[in-house]
Amino acid sequence: MKLYHGSIVEVRNPSLRYGRKRTDFGKGFYTTTLVGQAEHWANIKKDRAKSERAIVSVYEIDDAIFTNPDLQIREFHGVDESWLNFVVNCRKESSVKHDFDIVFGPVANDNVFTTVNLYESGILDAPAVIAQLRAYKTYDQLSFHTQRVISTLRFVESFEVK
Repeated sequence: MKLYHGSIVEVRNPSLRYGRKRTDFGKGFYTTTLVGQAEHWANIKKDRAKSERAIVSVYEIDDAIFTNPDLQIREFHGVDESWLNFVVNCRKESSVKHDFDIVFGPVANDNVFTTVNLYESGILDAPAVIAQLRAYKTYDQLSFHTQRVISTLRFVESFEVK
């Protein structure tokens, strides 16, 4: 399987050291199966950092990793209440680190993030949020949360987003 990571630098050797807390699935190394999504994130990071470059790093990973019984893997197959609660808990300042090696599911883009904030503040309840979120186009993200699984990523190439 090919995976893509958007950044302002080429990432040949992914590491947990640079991951941010309070993200959708917690501190980890985030990738996507969609090159366009990685390009989008690279441009967002470029703008935030006031950088001149947006870079997508490309990796390959053996599909067998997703059936490895020694790994803790959490998969979300769409926007639902369990995904919503997981994202809200991971984004909290006081969030407890989960024990998953890999988490896969929808990404909370800017529209989704605003709606999730309405849920967190109690303005919308879970059913209303889920109904609203299902109206948005979502993209996927696959996050790696242990160095053991990050080391299974094989760097292929990188390219600059124009």
